[in-house]
Amino acid sequence: MIGVIDYKAGNGPSVQNALDSLDIACVLTADADTLAKCSHIILPGVGSAGATMDSLGALDLIGVLEAHALRDKKPFLGICVGLQVLFAHSQEDDADCLGWLAGDVVRFDEASVRVPQIGWNLVEFAYGHPVTDGLRGGEYFYFVNSYHIRPENQNDILGMTDYSTPFCSMVAHDNIIASQFHIEKSGEIGLQLLKNFTRL
Repeated sequence: MIGVIDYKAGNGPSVQNALDSLDIACVLTADADTLAKCSHIILPGVGSAGATMDSLGALDLIGVLEAHALRDKKPFLGICVGLQVLFAHSQEDDADCLGWLAGDVVRFDEASVRVPQIGWNLVEFAYGHPVTDGLRGGEYFYFVNSYHIRPENQNDILGMTDYSTPFCSMVAHDNIIASQFHIEKSGEIGLQLLKNFTRL
């Protein structure tokens, strides 16, 4: 069973619909007991880093997620803001985040690019990983983002994208996988990546 975090500020129903289309059993929940029965956890994202952290805190989910992802090492997938809050701090809302991964989150330079980035962009994979099985070295995915991550650990970088300047658009660190792009809105390629995650 895949647990999709329902924290009100996210887009959990879209991820749930994508999993349903793959006939993969999933549950949209914020209940700790239900999450304990899940083999995989997905933290979707729409909105701001500050609102996401506030919602997770109000639902008493921060410690629960840490236990599953960091202690129990369940496969964990963050999407969009669900990627950004994995890092220590975001310029968006000047928000302190989960800090599971070393690095920070900064806004795109509005002097050089349109902000937010909206639409399809190429993700170049840095190396082969089970979550990218069946995909080529580069694929197009759907983005909606004004901020991007700056990982301190270069080994965490799984995918890179160019938006006037190169930025990290996907990470892999042990059992933690996360993408800046919306996997659930990226057509057949996104569904393949999502299916791969559920097989980890």
